[in-house]
Amino acid sequence: MLIGIFLIISWIILLIRYPSKALPISGAAVFALALLALWVIMSDTREAHRLARLEMRIAFDPQGCPADRPLRLNLNNGNNVPMVELQWQIAAYAPGQTANLAENLYTAPRYRGPGELQAGADWQDCLPLPPLRPGYRPQTLEFRAERLQGSFSQ
Repeated sequence: MLIGIFLIISWIILLIRYPSKALPISGAAVFALALLALWVIMSDTREAHRLARLEMRIAFDPQGCPADRPLRLNLNNGNNVPMVELQWQIAAYAPGQTANLAENLYTAPRYRGPGELQAGADWQDCLPLPPLRPGYRPQTLEFRAERLQGSFSQ
């Protein structure tokens, strides 16, 4: 951090002392940084739109899944490019409520997708329950995927 402050102060001194030489270089550097920031924003926006096109349905299904993994996940890649990687956390809500009943501890599980999932393909799996707050039964709750993080091939 100290080096960064030193560089900024040096740049300001050079800009004041030699404006005819430092101003074009500074302008080019600002333009390059603006292009880089625009590229990063466009990339993040594209990834957010692709994550929004994923259809994830999570339901409590103790009959169709093993006892240690009672949540049924159905995932559909509604994008036109393959999904390479996907991670998320599961939140639990009582019907009509907005408070997350899954305990988001440091040790709470992070769930991972199937790896590569082709465009338009479906994937199903059974997942373990997240740790719930005391007093709530999983069969009365709605489960949703939150904090999605993923990447897609270009």
